[in-house]
Parts: sequence; C-alpha cells; structure tokens
Amino acid sequence: MNAGTGKTALITGASSGIGQELAKLFAQDGYNLVLVGRSDDKLDRLGDVFKNNYGTQEITVIGKDLSEEDAAQDVYNQVKAKDITVDVLVNDAGVGLYGLFATDTDWEREKAMIHLNVLALTQMTKLFLYDMLSRNEGKILNLASLLSITPTPLMAVYAGTKAYVYNFTQSLVNELKDTNVTVTALLPNATDTDFFHKAGAENTKVTDEVQDPVMVAKDGYNALMAGKPKVIPGGFKNKSYEVMSYVAPQEALSALMRDKMSQKPDPNEEEHSNGLAWGIGIGIAVVAGIALGYAYMNTNDFTRARYRYKAKSLGDTISDALSSVVDNVVDSVVSAYNTTKDKASDLTHKADVVKEEVMEEEVVS
Repeated sequence: MNAGTGKTALITGASSGIGQELAKLFAQDGYNLVLVGRSDDKLDRLGDVFKNNYGTQEITVIGKDLSEEDAAQDVYNQVKAKDITVDVLVNDAGVGLYGLFATDTDWEREKAMIHLNVLALTQMTKLFLYDMLSRNEGKILNLASLLSITPTPLMAVYAGTKAYVYNFTQSLVNELKDTNVTVTALLPNATDTDFFHKAGAENTKVTDEVQDPVMVAKDGYNALMAGKPKVIPGGFKNKSYEVMSYVAPQEALSALMRDKMSQKPDPNEEEHSNGLAWGIGIGIAVVAGIALGYAYMNTNDFTRARYRYKAKSLGDTISDALSSVVDNVVDSVVSAYNTTKDKASDLTHKADVVKEEVMEEEVVS
C-alpha cells in the first residue's frame, strides 16, 4: 500500500514544471489530487496520465488564475463544497519578470506577480492551515527560491516576493513547532522550466546552469515529508550561495547576481565572465571570513558569545553541503595515515635491526 493512500494533496501551478513533477510524486505515493492551474485542458490530460499510470483514485481539477482578486478564496470554497480534506498543500504557482525596475518592467504585470507570488500564497496558506490545525495534522510546501536570500538586480520584484515567501515560511515554522503541522520552504536555483521564457529572461547567463525539475521536485518532496523547514536542492554550489548570503556584503552579492542575470556575452567572452563570477563569489567568502575573524578578536565577551552561536548555526547550515566532502577528506586522511604508519613501522623495524648490528660490531671490536 502506498504511503499516501486515502490522503489528498492540493498543488497549485500543477500543469507544468516543478509543480507537475511534484504532482507526479504524490500520485506515485497514492495520494488523491486537487490540481490547480490556469489551463483546465492541461490539468485534465495530466489527471488522465496519473490515473492510467499510477491508479490515482480521485483527481479534482480547478481551473483558476490565482493572480486574480480572491482567487484563493474561490479555490478553498470549491474544495470545501466537494467535501475534500486537504492533507498537504503545495503552493507552487508563481511567475517572474525580467528587466530594470525603473524603466523596463510593466507595473500591471508586476502587480499581478505580487498578487500571485505573495497574496494568493498567503491566503491559501491561511485558509488551509486553519483546517490543518483543527485536526492537528498536515503539511505545507511553499516554493521560495535561492533568490529569496540574495538581492537580485534585473529581477528585483520577483526576488522580493520570494524573500517574503521564505521569511513567511520560516516564521510559521516557529509558530507551528508545538503542533503536528509542518511547513517547508523549497529554495531551488534556476530550473529547466518555462519560467525564464515567460519572464523574458531566456537569454540570461543563469539559464546555462539550469537544474532538472525532477531532481528539484524530489528533494522538495522528501524534505516536505520529513518535516524539514527548508531545502536547497542540488549540490555544494547551490548551498554555497546560502553561506555567502549570511556573511558577504550585500553590495558584493548584488554585483554577483547582476552578472548572473545579465544577458549572455559573445562566446569569446563567456569563459572569462563565468570565471569572474566565481572569482567574485570566492573572494566574497574569503573577505567575509577575514572580516568576521577580525571583528571576533576585537570585541567583548558577550558579543563573542553571539559570534560563536552564529558560527555554530552557520556550521549546522552548511554541514549537509560539506558532509560528502568531509567524508572523502577523512577517508583520504585515514588511508594516508595507515599507509604512513605502516611505512613508519617498517622503517622503525629496519632501524632497530641496523642498531642491533652496530651494537654487535662494537661488542666484537
């Protein structure tokens, strides 16, 4: 029997990208589904695929543009009218917009984006969270972004909406800590979906390092089921952005992200540009480390204790990112130690033999 049999997951933005991959994972685990999106036809076809491939028992499709006023309330009302209990809420729906805020972007599109990314997500969470708390059971996954923890020129409003989502989610984590309801923030890097095309950012440098939405969804799904407060899919490179966001000057981070969000250069310039971006990143980390060390050595005992606490928290944050590296280093060190120890023992034995021979010759002489 699948783990989710008899339970229902509601996924917004389920017709494509990360939302579709998340819906597939719920279907594979035997969940009934409520699929919310702007295209009824896409969602109907997706529902047929889930029924045929995974034997999903109940699939409810709600065609709704969540950027419209009170759209979240209407979705909730439809769910209640059908007497559906939502055990898991996935707030995946979201859009972006690329360009200089002052001169390039359109206010009406920005207003709709804020409504979708912030207001609809908040209202959906409020409505369904209340019911979850009344049962003292439930899970919520909110799609944030790595951009939620860094300033991002050329996508300033989008990054601001995701910063809200991340902060909002982490605040709820604390409010819900004594309940059986959990909320998780998913912070993916650039992902291979239609997002950049819709945002008008399809020719930006960051699109050269997009990640697989299947991987992103799987990491988010596993973190949600485990009740983790957040997850950054991918490897060490992605997690390094979080580390830099804690210690680096905001001006330096802005410069780094401005470079990543800029238009792709000519092929002859691209290699130098990528190297420069990572050079800036590494330089930020080094300079920030030196600055923190200097500040620590030149402060009072109370402030030092605060630095130690923050350093421990930072260590906990990056421990997952470094674990595999540390394991490899430790294995190498242990192997080298054992090899060196064996060689040293062998040399010691040979030295003892030589010493005995010399002593015997001295006695004879």
